[in-house]
Amino acid sequence: MEKKNINNVKLGKDVKIYDFVNLYGCTIGDYTKVGTFVEIQKNAVIGKNCKISSHTFICEGVIIGDGVFVGHNVTFINDKHPRSVNADGSMQTEEDWKVVETHVKNGASIGSSATILCGVTIGEHSIVGAGAVVTKDVPPNTIVAGVPAKVIKEIPVEVQAR
Repeated sequence: MEKKNINNVKLGKDVKIYDFVNLYGCTIGDYTKVGTFVEIQKNAVIGKNCKISSHTFICEGVIIGDGVFVGHNVTFINDKHPRSVNADGSMQTEEDWKVVETHVKNGASIGSSATILCGVTIGEHSIVGAGAVVTKDVPPNTIVAGVPAKVIKEIPVEVQAR
């Protein structure tokens, strides 16, 4: 049984979208693959030749470059101070909070079950280890891991563009 919810999405050439996916108001570049049980929200941008693995959540304000790998169950966050209600108890609406952008640069890889807080940039050809919680910028060509994520190694030049 195939169930996809795709509304107002800009798809590039030969994009592959698997079953049980929820996409709305986003842009996805040429040849990108989007796995099962993925949600990509409005105003999110995914580049060309990316792989978005199953059970991943990409919220509004996330901008992913070309050739990026996103592992299974990765979660992006776009609000520094999330709340359900305002101080007066009324439900919050879109006017009550501000989207904080997150950037994932070309060639980066994000391991399974990583959580990426808003307002950070993950540098070109960097690697985020599985289960990491990224709370600050990741320099290009480095490997980060842990909670919170910390640089554990620089990636040698000969390996960077593979």
